[in-house]
Amino acid sequence: MSLEAKNLLQVTQDLLDDLDKLEFSPPVAVTYNVLRYAWRGYRAYLEKFGNGPKRVLFLGMNPGPWGMAQTGVPFGEVASVRDWMKIKAIIDRPEFEHPKRPILGFSCEKSEVSGRRLWGLFAEKFDSAQAFFLEHLVINYCPLVFMEESGRNLTPDKLSAKEAIPLHAVCNMYLSKITEIIQPKWVIGVGVYAEKRAKQALGPNYKFGRILHPSPASPAANAGWTERAESQLNMLGIWE
Repeated sequence: MSLEAKNLLQVTQDLLDDLDKLEFSPPVAVTYNVLRYAWRGYRAYLEKFGNGPKRVLFLGMNPGPWGMAQTGVPFGEVASVRDWMKIKAIIDRPEFEHPKRPILGFSCEKSEVSGRRLWGLFAEKFDSAQAFFLEHLVINYCPLVFMEESGRNLTPDKLSAKEAIPLHAVCNMYLSKITEIIQPKWVIGVGVYAEKRAKQALGPNYKFGRILHPSPASPAANAGWTERAESQLNMLGIWE
Protein backbone atom coordinates (compact mmCIF):
# COMPACT_ATOMS: atom_id res chain seq x y z
CA MET A 1 0.00 0.00 0.00
CA SER A 2 1.34 3.43 -0.97
CA LEU A 3 1.99 6.34 1.36
CA GLU A 4 -0.90 8.23 -0.24
CA ALA A 5 -3.33 5.39 0.49
CA LYS A 6 -2.13 5.16 4.09
CA ASN A 7 -2.60 8.90 4.53
CA LEU A 8 -6.07 8.77 2.97
CA LEU A 9 -7.07 6.06 5.41
CA GLN A 10 -5.68 8.01 8.36
CA VAL A 11 -7.52 11.26 7.59
CA THR A 12 -10.69 9.22 7.07
CA GLN A 13 -10.30 7.63 10.50
CA ASP A 14 -9.88 11.10 11.98
CA LEU A 15 -13.09 12.17 10.24
CA LEU A 16 -15.16 9.46 11.92
CA ASP A 17 -14.90 10.89 15.42
CA ASP A 18 -15.82 14.38 14.21
CA LEU A 19 -18.88 13.04 12.39
CA ASP A 20 -20.08 11.14 15.45
CA LYS A 21 -20.26 14.39 17.42
CA LEU A 22 -22.80 15.91 15.05
CA GLU A 23 -26.50 15.85 15.92
CA PHE A 24 -29.48 16.18 13.61
CA SER A 25 -33.12 16.92 14.32
CA PRO A 26 -36.38 16.32 12.41
CA PRO A 27 -37.08 15.87 9.59
CA VAL A 28 -33.93 13.74 9.96
CA ALA A 29 -35.04 10.61 11.82
CA VAL A 30 -32.14 8.22 11.16
CA THR A 31 -28.54 8.88 10.17
CA TYR A 32 -26.15 6.26 8.81
CA ASN A 33 -22.43 6.93 9.22
CA VAL A 34 -21.42 4.74 6.29
CA LEU A 35 -17.72 4.90 7.08
CA ARG A 36 -18.38 3.25 10.44
CA TYR A 37 -20.28 0.11 9.49
CA ALA A 38 -18.96 -0.16 5.90
CA TRP A 39 -15.37 0.66 6.77
CA ARG A 40 -14.01 -2.54 5.23
CA GLY A 41 -15.44 -1.60 1.84
CA TYR A 42 -14.11 1.95 1.90
CA ARG A 43 -10.74 0.77 3.16
CA ALA A 44 -10.48 -1.80 0.36
CA TYR A 45 -11.35 0.94 -2.16
CA LEU A 46 -8.64 3.32 -0.93
CA GLU A 47 -6.05 0.59 -0.46
CA LYS A 48 -6.56 -0.59 -4.03
CA PHE A 49 -7.08 2.69 -5.86
CA GLY A 50 -5.83 5.50 -3.60
CA ASN A 51 -2.23 5.15 -4.73
CA GLY A 52 -0.22 8.11 -5.98
CA PRO A 53 -1.34 11.61 -6.98
CA LYS A 54 -4.47 11.97 -9.13
CA ARG A 55 -5.10 14.43 -11.92
CA VAL A 56 -8.88 14.49 -11.41
CA LEU A 57 -10.97 14.17 -8.26
CA PHE A 58 -14.68 13.51 -8.80
CA LEU A 59 -16.73 14.71 -5.83
CA GLY A 60 -20.20 13.38 -5.07
CA MET A 61 -22.69 14.66 -2.53
CA ASN A 62 -23.34 11.81 -0.08
CA PRO A 63 -24.01 8.06 -0.18
CA GLY A 64 -27.10 6.67 -1.88
CA PRO A 65 -29.14 4.09 0.07
CA TRP A 66 -28.53 1.36 -2.52
CA GLY A 67 -24.97 2.33 -3.44
CA MET A 68 -22.25 3.45 -1.05
CA ALA A 69 -24.56 2.73 1.89
CA GLN A 70 -24.34 -0.95 0.91
CA THR A 71 -20.73 -1.31 -0.26
CA GLY A 72 -18.78 1.53 1.37
CA VAL A 73 -17.54 2.65 -2.06
CA PRO A 74 -18.59 6.08 -3.43
CA PHE A 75 -21.48 5.67 -5.89
CA GLY A 76 -20.92 2.01 -5.05
CA GLU A 77 -23.51 0.17 -7.10
CA VAL A 78 -22.92 -3.44 -6.16
CA ALA A 79 -22.23 -4.90 -9.61
CA SER A 80 -19.80 -2.12 -10.52
CA VAL A 81 -17.83 -2.53 -7.30
CA ARG A 82 -17.82 -6.32 -7.37
CA ASP A 83 -17.32 -6.96 -11.09
CA TRP A 84 -15.40 -3.92 -12.40
CA MET A 85 -13.35 -2.87 -9.38
CA LYS A 86 -13.05 -6.46 -8.14
CA ILE A 87 -13.78 -5.38 -4.58
CA LYS A 88 -15.86 -7.33 -2.12
CA ALA A 89 -15.93 -6.84 1.63
CA ILE A 90 -17.89 -7.83 4.70
CA ILE A 91 -20.22 -4.96 5.56
CA ASP A 92 -21.56 -4.58 9.09
CA ARG A 93 -24.89 -2.96 9.93
CA PRO A 94 -25.55 0.44 11.51
CA GLU A 95 -26.52 0.53 15.17
CA PHE A 96 -29.91 2.01 14.35
CA GLU A 97 -31.28 0.70 11.06
CA HIS A 98 -34.37 2.03 9.33
CA PRO A 99 -36.66 -0.89 8.43
CA LYS A 100 -37.18 0.51 4.92
CA ARG A 101 -33.44 1.01 4.32
CA PRO A 102 -31.83 -2.29 5.33
CA ILE A 103 -28.11 -2.74 4.91
CA LEU A 104 -27.49 -5.98 3.06
CA GLY A 105 -23.97 -5.24 1.87
CA PHE A 106 -22.91 -7.00 -1.30
CA SER A 107 -26.04 -9.16 -1.08
CA CYS A 108 -28.18 -6.13 -1.91
CA GLU A 109 -30.10 -6.88 -5.10
CA LYS A 110 -31.17 -3.31 -5.77
CA SER A 111 -29.04 -1.34 -8.21
CA GLU A 112 -28.31 2.32 -7.58
CA VAL A 113 -28.96 4.09 -10.87
CA SER A 114 -26.57 6.98 -10.15
CA GLY A 115 -23.72 4.60 -9.47
CA ARG A 116 -24.54 2.40 -12.44
CA ARG A 117 -24.45 5.41 -14.72
CA LEU A 118 -21.28 6.97 -13.28
CA TRP A 119 -19.16 3.83 -13.12
CA GLY A 120 -20.68 2.65 -16.39
CA LEU A 121 -19.32 5.75 -18.11
CA PHE A 122 -15.85 5.15 -16.68
CA ALA A 123 -15.98 1.47 -17.64
CA GLU A 124 -16.89 2.43 -21.23
CA LYS A 125 -14.09 5.00 -21.44
CA PHE A 126 -11.27 3.01 -19.85
CA ASP A 127 -10.02 -0.50 -20.52
CA SER A 128 -9.95 -1.36 -16.82
CA ALA A 129 -10.58 0.06 -13.37
CA GLN A 130 -6.80 0.29 -12.90
CA ALA A 131 -6.54 2.47 -16.01
CA PHE A 132 -9.24 4.84 -14.73
CA PHE A 133 -7.84 5.13 -11.22
CA LEU A 134 -4.34 5.85 -12.49
CA GLU A 135 -5.37 9.50 -12.83
CA HIS A 136 -8.82 9.70 -11.20
CA LEU A 137 -10.43 9.17 -7.81
CA VAL A 138 -14.06 9.44 -6.68
CA ILE A 139 -15.10 10.41 -3.16
CA ASN A 140 -18.20 11.86 -1.53
CA TYR A 141 -18.20 15.24 0.21
CA CYS A 142 -20.38 13.94 3.04
CA PRO A 143 -20.29 10.27 4.10
CA LEU A 144 -23.60 10.39 6.01
CA VAL A 145 -26.99 9.14 4.84
CA PHE A 146 -30.00 11.04 6.18
CA MET A 147 -33.49 9.54 6.28
CA GLU A 148 -36.85 10.90 7.24
CA GLU A 149 -39.27 8.94 9.45
CA SER A 150 -40.84 7.44 6.32
CA GLY A 151 -37.46 6.19 5.12
CA ARG A 152 -37.31 8.82 2.41
CA ASN A 153 -33.78 9.94 1.56
CA LEU A 154 -32.89 13.47 2.67
CA THR A 155 -29.89 15.04 0.92
CA PRO A 156 -27.44 17.32 2.79
CA ASP A 157 -28.56 20.39 0.86
CA LYS A 158 -31.95 20.09 2.58
CA LEU A 159 -30.53 20.40 6.11
CA SER A 160 -31.19 23.51 8.15
CA ALA A 161 -28.40 26.08 8.26
CA LYS A 162 -27.91 25.36 11.96
CA GLU A 163 -27.08 21.74 11.21
CA ALA A 164 -25.39 22.28 7.86
CA ILE A 165 -22.75 24.69 9.17
CA PRO A 166 -21.01 22.22 11.54
CA LEU A 167 -21.37 19.45 8.96
CA HIS A 168 -19.72 21.62 6.32
CA ALA A 169 -16.88 22.45 8.69
CA VAL A 170 -16.09 18.77 9.19
CA CYS A 171 -16.50 17.81 5.53
CA ASN A 172 -14.53 20.85 4.30
CA MET A 173 -11.60 19.83 6.46
CA TYR A 174 -11.75 16.27 5.15
CA LEU A 175 -11.88 17.40 1.52
CA SER A 176 -8.98 19.76 2.12
CA LYS A 177 -6.86 16.95 3.55
CA ILE A 178 -7.81 14.58 0.71
CA THR A 179 -6.72 17.09 -1.92
CA GLU A 180 -3.47 17.80 -0.07
CA ILE A 181 -2.65 14.10 -0.29
CA ILE A 182 -3.58 13.34 -3.90
CA GLN A 183 -2.85 16.81 -5.36
CA PRO A 184 -5.48 16.86 -8.12
CA LYS A 185 -5.33 19.42 -10.90
CA TRP A 186 -9.12 19.25 -11.32
CA VAL A 187 -11.95 18.87 -8.81
CA ILE A 188 -15.16 17.93 -10.61
CA GLY A 189 -18.47 18.15 -8.80
CA VAL A 190 -20.96 15.45 -9.65
CA GLY A 191 -23.87 17.87 -9.55
CA VAL A 192 -24.28 21.49 -8.48
CA TYR A 193 -24.08 20.91 -4.73
CA ALA A 194 -20.75 19.09 -4.85
CA GLU A 195 -19.16 21.71 -7.09
CA LYS A 196 -20.34 24.50 -4.79
CA ARG A 197 -19.02 22.77 -1.68
CA ALA A 198 -15.67 22.06 -3.35
CA LYS A 199 -15.20 25.71 -4.32
CA GLN A 200 -16.05 26.91 -0.82
CA ALA A 201 -13.82 24.33 0.85
CA LEU A 202 -10.77 24.63 -1.37
CA GLY A 203 -10.63 28.18 -2.68
CA PRO A 204 -8.58 29.12 -5.74
CA ASN A 205 -5.97 26.37 -5.51
CA TYR A 206 -7.61 24.01 -8.00
CA LYS A 207 -9.48 24.01 -11.27
CA PHE A 208 -13.16 23.28 -10.81
CA GLY A 209 -15.83 21.87 -13.06
CA ARG A 210 -19.13 20.04 -12.94
CA ILE A 211 -20.92 17.20 -14.65
CA LEU A 212 -24.64 16.58 -14.57
CA HIS A 213 -25.66 14.46 -11.60
CA PRO A 214 -26.72 10.98 -12.80
CA SER A 215 -29.71 10.76 -10.47
CA PRO A 216 -32.86 9.20 -12.00
CA ALA A 217 -34.79 12.02 -10.31
CA SER A 218 -33.31 14.39 -12.90
CA PRO A 219 -35.16 14.54 -16.23
CA ALA A 220 -31.98 15.84 -17.87
CA ALA A 221 -30.00 12.85 -16.56
CA ASN A 222 -32.63 10.47 -17.90
CA ALA A 223 -32.21 11.92 -21.39
CA GLY A 224 -28.79 10.55 -22.28
CA TRP A 225 -26.71 11.15 -19.17
CA THR A 226 -23.62 9.31 -20.44
CA GLU A 227 -23.33 11.44 -23.58
CA ARG A 228 -23.95 14.67 -21.66
CA ALA A 229 -21.40 13.92 -18.95
CA GLU A 230 -18.73 12.87 -21.43
CA SER A 231 -19.37 16.00 -23.48
CA GLN A 232 -18.99 18.17 -20.37
CA LEU A 233 -15.68 16.52 -19.51
CA ASN A 234 -14.45 16.95 -23.07
CA MET A 235 -15.40 20.63 -23.08
CA LEU A 236 -13.47 21.16 -19.85
CA GLY A 237 -10.44 19.58 -21.49
CA ILE A 238 -10.25 16.75 -18.95
CA TRP A 239 -10.80 14.06 -21.55
CA GLU A 240 -9.62 14.53 -25.09
